[in-house]
Amino acid sequence: MSDNTSQGTALITGASTGIGAVYADRLAKRGYDLILAARDESRLNALAERLRAETGVKVEVIKADLTDKADLVKLEDRLASDPAIELLVNNAGAAGFKGFSVTDRDAIDRLIQLNVTAVTRLAQAASSAFVPRERGTIINLGSVVGLMPEFQSPVYGATKAFVLYLTQALAQEFPAGVRLQAVLPGATRTEIWERAGQDVDALDPNMVMDVDDLVDAALAGFDQGELVTIPSLPDPADWAAFQGARGKLAPNLSRRYPADRFKAA
Repeated sequence: MSDNTSQGTALITGASTGIGAVYADRLAKRGYDLILAARDESRLNALAERLRAETGVKVEVIKADLTDKADLVKLEDRLASDPAIELLVNNAGAAGFKGFSVTDRDAIDRLIQLNVTAVTRLAQAASSAFVPRERGTIINLGSVVGLMPEFQSPVYGATKAFVLYLTQALAQEFPAGVRLQAVLPGATRTEIWERAGQDVDALDPNMVMDVDDLVDAALAGFDQGELVTIPSLPDPADWAAFQGARGKLAPNLSRRYPADRFKAA
């Protein structure tokens, strides 16, 4: 059975496998009822059956493709209208590692729809319920690739940079009772690699985190009050220094005149 009761309901996207499935397991054990959304209904049902048996929580399954407008709107409406929902885990996503000039444009569009459009619309739908009552949580799954253009994944990295910015900006806008967290995994052993045509076993094994370790670290970061959690980062002072360096730019990012260095000699 679950350790806690009456935690409310968590809606998790991309919940059939990988990161989403582990979030479902961990949140069920924390006492959350669950709404699990993904395309693979058979996997969702198997996970739901196991979690009901192991934890005693309520688990609802919704088959949904978040690149399909009707499916996306169905989840939005549920988030906006169901007062039991206390937590959104915006996990569904895809990766792309081909060179930009040779990537299919329709594939780029689908990637943006899933990693940007769906994430944004679901977060907005959740916020429309959470903000008025000043309570609720949105966890957005990003990636360290969004911090590092040097990793050479321009569209995928850009979508994950968007997720980070969105999360940080919403934290400035929302009341204190609405919690936000951006989780930035590094390479993680999930099916996303195979779907993107890559072999995760070709990577240095010291760079690849197991999915259970990732989610446990992410939830520990959430419990510690982190807005941004990088599960593999040993020293949080490094992130603080990064944020501090960014903050030093602020006074000079918008001024009446160009900097002296751009003036003609």
